[in-house]
Order: sequence, then C-alpha cells, then structure tokens
Amino acid sequence: MPSAGEFGKNEQALYRFTFAMYGTDMTEPAMTQRTSERARHKRHQVLASLKNTIESGDIPSGSFLPGENELAREFLVSRGTIRSALSALEDQKLIEKRSGIGSLVTFDGHQIETADGWARALSSAGVEMHTRTLRIERIVDPELAAEAGTPTLNFVAVDRVRHVVDGRPVSLERSRIPALGTLADLPENGLAGDSLTATLRSAGLVAASGEQWVSVVPVDSADAAVLEVPVGTPYLHSIRVSRDASGRFVEKVVSLLAPERFRLHLTFNS
Repeated sequence: MPSAGEFGKNEQALYRFTFAMYGTDMTEPAMTQRTSERARHKRHQVLASLKNTIESGDIPSGSFLPGENELAREFLVSRGTIRSALSALEDQKLIEKRSGIGSLVTFDGHQIETADGWARALSSAGVEMHTRTLRIERIVDPELAAEAGTPTLNFVAVDRVRHVVDGRPVSLERSRIPALGTLADLPENGLAGDSLTATLRSAGLVAASGEQWVSVVPVDSADAAVLEVPVGTPYLHSIRVSRDASGRFVEKVVSLLAPERFRLHLTFNS
C-alpha cells in the first residue's frame, strides 16, 4: 500500500496527465509561461498598432495619444500592458511621456543624421526647410575670446532663423565663429551652400567635441517678433560650444528652439 507521500505524488502525476489529455497543462510553471506569452503577444499587438498609427501620420507629431484608460478599453488589455507598450514607443523615440499630461507624439516621419548640420539633414530627408539669414558680420568680442581661448578677438556673427515651409519659425540661432582665414570674408562671400557646417569644414574646422547647456526661457519682445510667437512664450534656450580634435575653438551658437519641435535626449552608462 503506498504511503501518503507516494499517493500525493501519484495524484499530482494523474492531475497533470488528466489536463494534458484535454490539451492544457495546468501545473503552475506551465500556466505562468502561457500567461507570460499571452501578455507579450498582447503587448506586441498594442505596440505594433500604435507604432503604425504614428508612423502613418494618423496621429501627427505634436499631438497626444489617447490616455492609458482609453487605450486599455480600445485594445481590451490592462493598463500595465499599455504602459509597457508606451515605454517601448518612447525608447524608439516615437513619443515622449509627460507626467500628468500624456504621451506626446514626437515622430515626424524622418530619421536623420546630423553630421552636416540638422537643417541640411532634414532637407536631405525630404523635409522642406527655409533658412533666413538675419546677419553675417565681423565683430570684436573680448569676452568670447577669453571664454574660447582664441588668439584673436575677431569673430564672425552669423544669425539665422529657420522654419518649415508654410509654417512658423522653429529656431533662432546666433553663431559665433573665429574670423580666421577664409572665414573672415564671410560677410562678403556668404556661406558655402548656405551651410555653416560645410563652411567651417572647408576652412579646416570640424567639431569633434563640445559642451552644451539647455534651459527654458521666456522669449523677449525682439525674439518673439522674429519667432512669430507671443512675448513670454517658453522656448528651449541652448548654448553650445564646440572644438575640433586638437582643441581649437570652432563655434559658439546660442539657439532658441520651439519646444514642440525639439527635445533633449541624453544617453549615459553607469
């Protein structure tokens, strides 16, 4: 006669066998695995559907996705599944999750490389951009010379405003570059191909490293007029200083960037 322990083992084996006969293994590890697989499948379906909706332009850049509760009802899944899918969309740089507000679509249909400057990269990607030059002139700036560690006090100021064709301006940029060699003649000759990056490269200055500071500021009346927004509108304020591989100063650019068009993305490791 089997002991109680042996009977328990036999009963458990019979339990497994009985449910296996009906195509279902109800033991805990198998149930957990199947549940996990279903959850992954649902997440994949939600992710694929939302990604397609965004990339097709049905929900354009600058718009918000429906809330988590609404999406959960639409897809008949839990909010946890929705949150997981949204995190994946954010990792893919298709949306930006804003606490207390929602998920903002940031994908504009273009993946770009910015080695030649972001404006030229956008143009190459098929985005129609227009750049209006406000001024190109030689200036003397002792403070910048001390900050940049340049042997000259002479710089060239290049101020430009950019906007998407048929849209309001998206950025106002004030660049300062050393007035050395051919760069000193920019007020007369203009930029090579309307690209400051290409102009600097032709003069032997290629940015290899740098620093950047980003904050949010209200635009003043003068900048608001150029950017075609109300005075006091919050804008991203970026200061970037770049140097070449030998440490030479290449450029300082102070930019005002439309927050609905730009965002700061940092990548770091422990």
